Amino acid sequence: MTFSGITTLSFDLDDTLWPIRPVIYGAEAAMSEWLDVHYPRVGERFDREARMALRKRVVADAPERAHDLTWLRRRVLAEMARETGYPDALVDGAFNVFDAARNRVRLYDDARPALAALAGRYRLVALTNGNARLGPAGIAVYFRARVTAKDAGAAKPDPRMFRKAETVMGVRPHEVLHIGDDPERDVNAARDAGQHAVWVNRTGAGWSDAHGAPPVEVRNLHELARLLRD
Repeated sequence: MTFSGITTLSFDLDDTLWPIRPVIYGAEAAMSEWLDVHYPRVGERFDREARMALRKRVVADAPERAHDLTWLRRRVLAEMARETGYPDALVDGAFNVFDAARNRVRLYDDARPALAALAGRYRLVALTNGNARLGPAGIAVYFRARVTAKDAGAAKPDPRMFRKAETVMGVRPHEVLHIGDDPERDVNAARDAGQHAVWVNRTGAGWSDAHGAPPVEVRNLHELARLLRD
């Protein structure tokens, strides 16, 4: 299958360019260890279940900001500091530890060579609900821009994410091909926004009829590069 008129490739990051679960687990563990050393009452007061409950409470109190994951994590840290009698300095320290570990990602083997090949033919933009940065991942050279949920004021699958990317890149919907792993937040959201979409299905999952018409599907980014070369 060929795509005509495509000038811009929009890439999801987490679970499209690298696996996210080990990254988040590692970042959470690094932050918890740091808190145990510097602010031990936090760990005594907030186990994993208590932290999740606090996060839900923060989201319920400010749903209009919940798409901004940096704000959300910092707000949860601020509440933990307040409830355990620690100063606000806890927030910056703990978040910096988390953020550094969260941005130590290990790219899928196919990601860098595919991005290098595609960046020579298309303009690339990163589109992410998370707060990963391109520089620490070593791939900033391939991208013209990065759009986050904070930038757009909403998270995927909200169409504002896709509209923001179009504005930043100066393109119209039919000129954009979005590439991502999530059937709803990436594939259907992009199609609903009038863009083209490719599903990166690394796990061999089946496409559910509940998601609508099957999309163009690749197993990895080598296949994507070949698809766009042919």
